[in-house]
Amino acid sequence: MKKTGIVYLIGAGPGDAGLLSIKAMQCLQKADVVVYDKLANPEILQYVKANTERIYVGKASNQHTMRQEDINQLLVDLAKAGKVVARLKGGDPFVFGRGGEEALLLQENNLPFEIVPGITSAIAVPAYAGIPVTHRNVAVSFAVITGHEDPNKNRSDINWEKLATAVDTLVFLMGVENLPHITKKLIENGRDPQTPAAVIRWGTKPEQRVLETTVANASADVLKAGLKPPAIFIVGNVVKLRKDLAWFDKRPLFGKKILVTRARAQASALSSRLQELGAEILETPSIKIQAMPDYQQLDRSIQELDKYKWLIFTSVNGVQAFFERLHLANKDTRALNKNLVAAIGSQTALELQNRGLSADLIPLEFRAEGILASLKTQLQAGDQILIPRAEVAREILPEELTKLGMQVEVVPAYRTVADKSSQKELLQALEQGGIEMITFTSSSTVTNFLEMLAGRTELLQNVKIASIGPITTETCLANNLQVDITADEFNVPGLVAAIEKYYQEVK
Repeated sequence: MKKTGIVYLIGAGPGDAGLLSIKAMQCLQKADVVVYDKLANPEILQYVKANTERIYVGKASNQHTMRQEDINQLLVDLAKAGKVVARLKGGDPFVFGRGGEEALLLQENNLPFEIVPGITSAIAVPAYAGIPVTHRNVAVSFAVITGHEDPNKNRSDINWEKLATAVDTLVFLMGVENLPHITKKLIENGRDPQTPAAVIRWGTKPEQRVLETTVANASADVLKAGLKPPAIFIVGNVVKLRKDLAWFDKRPLFGKKILVTRARAQASALSSRLQELGAEILETPSIKIQAMPDYQQLDRSIQELDKYKWLIFTSVNGVQAFFERLHLANKDTRALNKNLVAAIGSQTALELQNRGLSADLIPLEFRAEGILASLKTQLQAGDQILIPRAEVAREILPEELTKLGMQVEVVPAYRTVADKSSQKELLQALEQGGIEMITFTSSSTVTNFLEMLAGRTELLQNVKIASIGPITTETCLANNLQVDITADEFNVPGLVAAIEKYYQEVK
């Protein structure tokens, strides 16, 4: 029996990827094919499986990659072929999304479909600007109107005479290019020219920009400010509430574009913390973490754990690699019941804790020197110490422990290699300008970043540099990079706190 496909008509929301619904995410995860428009936030495609077919159908103002009729037929053809189809549209599929047209053709062909609503920009964008579309004693009604109806049509589909004064709040979607026509029709049909209004560009995204104006002045103000689509136009006394309710663009790092060079697998922790504070993040990892080609040394050490008095973990990556090999040896944390464990840094200690192991020692200073200072009083000559770490790392810890009479075994658990996959994107971003700051979380991110830069250090002329700690800062300085921020606490939360403090002080 032939498999019948299904089409999910999914609203992707207005831009902030966090506004995607759980239902939408689940549909994307099980799709065989995703058919998508020019999305306000392409990050949403991260939920699509790696082997899912992706079909871009375009659809931007005045520029369509595929005609709507052809998109409708494409969905029918895919569903008839038995595919699970995720039709991903910006905003909500039924708010100027033409989702109804797509659903009707599927219905005519007796093909199953489901509607997955998305948060429309008509509500979300004003909310992110601190403008409620309704508010007690200010506005009890609102209307959502297309903003790009052809002003040269013989007969408008918009009932301007009734609309202009009958509704408290008016939200025009995609209306920037037609603003002179819209404001003219509103005033002609009785709307007070001094009615507060706002134009909001890239609403819900880090580059959001809000222009407060009036109906009479909107066109001139937009022209003067150079505002371009995508943007919405909102009219009504609710706009005045923005002075008290603005929140999104009041966050400490709002409008700051920060480049994160950390390995892609680890970048999310730093990126998400900076985004929560309002920053726009560009991830161009300069390193990637790779498995070792040979684990004989580490595997032998795991079989002989009883002989070590101390295990010293210097990074989260070291913990992860060690436990992966431990489990492959059919062992678990019980195998470490005779060992004392030290962790450099709170994040490394947390990774151990997540695996059911509490560190016996966490130095106050999160680097090798801190471990040395803390361990000195707890060591005896001849103690055997195992350090599972990166293949290439600072030698100060094993060297100093050896000088104290310890028997130190350093085993490579993973390797850090250059990642040049984002080199083109990095150079383009720096050439275009707008990058406020670059973050470095290790010495290797610095050296590999400079490789990606290919000698073009002039691109860093107006860019601030934030370092996770003194060792990374030393590497920057050794490479003639001026460091503006060095975290006091040498981990991701400490780096974020230092960046936030820096921008508070330079205001």
